[in-house]
Amino acid sequence: MTEQTPGFSTLAIHAGAQPDPTTGARATPIYQTTSFVFEDVDHAASLFGLQAFGNIYTRIGNPTNAVLEERVAALEGGTAGLAVASGHAAQVLIMHALMTPGDEFVASKKLYGGTINQFTHTFKNFDWNVVWADPDDIASFERAVSPKTKAIFIESIANPGGVITDIEAVAQVARRAGVPLIVDNTLATPYLCQPIKFGADIVVHSLTKFLGGHGNSLGGMIVDAGTFNWSRENRYPMLCEPRPEYNGIVLHETFGNFAFAIACRVLGLRDLGPALSPFNAFMILTGIETLPLRMQRHCDNAQAVAEWLSQRSEVAWVSYPGLGGDRYHNLAKKYCPKGAGAVFTFGLKGGYDAGTKLVGNVKLFSHLANIGDTRSLIIHPASTTHKQLTDAQKVQAGAGPDVVRLSIGIEDKDDIIADLEQAMTA
Repeated sequence: MTEQTPGFSTLAIHAGAQPDPTTGARATPIYQTTSFVFEDVDHAASLFGLQAFGNIYTRIGNPTNAVLEERVAALEGGTAGLAVASGHAAQVLIMHALMTPGDEFVASKKLYGGTINQFTHTFKNFDWNVVWADPDDIASFERAVSPKTKAIFIESIANPGGVITDIEAVAQVARRAGVPLIVDNTLATPYLCQPIKFGADIVVHSLTKFLGGHGNSLGGMIVDAGTFNWSRENRYPMLCEPRPEYNGIVLHETFGNFAFAIACRVLGLRDLGPALSPFNAFMILTGIETLPLRMQRHCDNAQAVAEWLSQRSEVAWVSYPGLGGDRYHNLAKKYCPKGAGAVFTFGLKGGYDAGTKLVGNVKLFSHLANIGDTRSLIIHPASTTHKQLTDAQKVQAGAGPDVVRLSIGIEDKDDIIADLEQAMTA
């Protein structure tokens, strides 16, 4: 590339990648190997001692995955990335680096149902304790902070309701508390929103969704913003204390503004093991090349569908920040000026029964538990993705009994609308 700072679309195609030095292959090869040959004994020792960068074993790192890591970090404006097996795996590794037994973290109430379940139940097995806050009441984050708090977690665009979180305001709370702000940017992608610009210290993605974009590969990503002082008050022992497994290295002293990504790799991924397949990394890289084109089409279609739904007599309400009357419209203009995303919810006047019947009547839409596909997707969260939550938690998460969630694809918008119309009529 030239000395000119590359634009987003250029980075989506080129960041992290070079022609293969051996074969000249232009596409990033799939390095489908478990392990890598060392140059000599000293080279091997330096790799294992974190004194040199290189490949040891695909569970810890792989050249195909490395291109993906560099590309997403570049798109987010971070210092380093770590690709793992899924978005849920990424969240576990993040908290593994931050938390010790008995610690707390503050999280928005409005999150993906699987994340709520992970935070509420699974993390208790590690004695990591969540305290919930309301993204519509920034002061609730302040009130939730305690001396045990180690992080704050939000979604830029919340799944499933399309809620836009005031990232900058929550980042100020995190700064005053002396803890990092973690932002799940899955629904927005860096094309629509770059949370690091608004104060995020760590960005997490489910690569399975819009970044991969084709519903064919699982993956997760951690992006280190390089903005947090991990040595402050010695609150983060994984990063600020000597690591006995690496001859006393202090990760923050040694690796500086990408120490968090290193900690997640050499302490979390190494031992917990949720490695990303190089084949999946290749598939997701291919998807990212068209991210700007796809996301704009997703958003344009979603805007048209939301406007159409808001005029239907069968529809009680539509929650989409792209609509002028939506309570999050101004936040959407600030954080997502190119579009308000492609995932949103609406409520049918017939409630739970009408919602389940609608998803049974669609023909173009696919009824499945995913988002971010090229295809338009539909689900009734209360009976599926959020079924494990209590009724009160479902409502808090934006997945009440009347809610239908749409993930609008990149088909012709007229065909998407026609399918919803026939399903409502039926």
